[in-house]
Amino acid sequence: MKDQPFFVRNSRGEWQPTPLPEPGPLFAWPWKPWNALKSLWATLWPYNLIYIGMAVVSWLYLTPGTEATTHLQLGWIVTLYLRNAVLLTFVAGGLHLRLYLAKAQGMDYKYIDKWLGKGDKRFLFGSQTWDNILWNLTSGCVIWTAYESISLWAYSNKIIPFLDFREHPVYGSLMMLAIIYIRYSHFFFVHWLIHWKPLYNACHYLHHKNINIGPWSGLSMHPLEHLFYFSGVLIHWVIPSHPVHAIFHLMHAGISPAVGHSGFHKIATSKDRELIADHYFHYLHHRHFTVNFGVQEVPLDWWFRTHHDGTPESHARMLAARDKK
Repeated sequence: MKDQPFFVRNSRGEWQPTPLPEPGPLFAWPWKPWNALKSLWATLWPYNLIYIGMAVVSWLYLTPGTEATTHLQLGWIVTLYLRNAVLLTFVAGGLHLRLYLAKAQGMDYKYIDKWLGKGDKRFLFGSQTWDNILWNLTSGCVIWTAYESISLWAYSNKIIPFLDFREHPVYGSLMMLAIIYIRYSHFFFVHWLIHWKPLYNACHYLHHKNINIGPWSGLSMHPLEHLFYFSGVLIHWVIPSHPVHAIFHLMHAGISPAVGHSGFHKIATSKDRELIADHYFHYLHHRHFTVNFGVQEVPLDWWFRTHHDGTPESHARMLAARDKK
């Protein structure tokens, strides 16, 4: 089904893509193997395969060896921070440069017809972009690197269970795939938790300043939220895994929000080609706050009745749930 024309917007300047969000068939019942396989491939290609590749290259060439990480030393920890900050800047900064500075495709496929906030007192320096970049490169990358550094140190000292990828290639490969779905599930429950009013007021409010989202909005969070958000890596402290699994887990959490918060449904790579971004489901969360805490691939929002697919029926259900509260 083709998207409706991107110039067709409602009175608030919002554009709605087609088809509307629906739960991923991998977890649908009755289970249909062919649909599930197609869903699995759609989840992997292209972004998650890129993140896996980034993690593998980082482990092989951009991560200190196990001898170095036996001791927690500032030198190699700073090296990890710089690697993470550069990768994040390459992805989020690259998207921001193309979509918001060069405005290479104008408003085409943008969910809302407004550019990022300037002169807005809600943001540091009055700039949404610089406010977001600050939270990304300070709190975000620092806490990401802290979790990674402690994990690598724990692997090197045999404190947490180590898996030799060469001896268990099938398990190791399946674990890389499983991390994607573990990440999505963890994100739902942590995200739901920080919408509890005391935690929302303490930290998550900062992320929700970004209603009109951009690539740097994804990791723009309060330090307390970053502690919750990156804590999914702690599963590797319990189950057998390889350091590359922990690196991928954290890299997925650190890099993928830039695409997920691009604010565009599609990215035009040339005059005739477009790369799907398709995060309308999460855009609706930033628009309405109390729905869509997870992602479509793991349909926890449908199971917990917190989904909003953009239809009037979903909107009426959301308003009824608010009135009930």
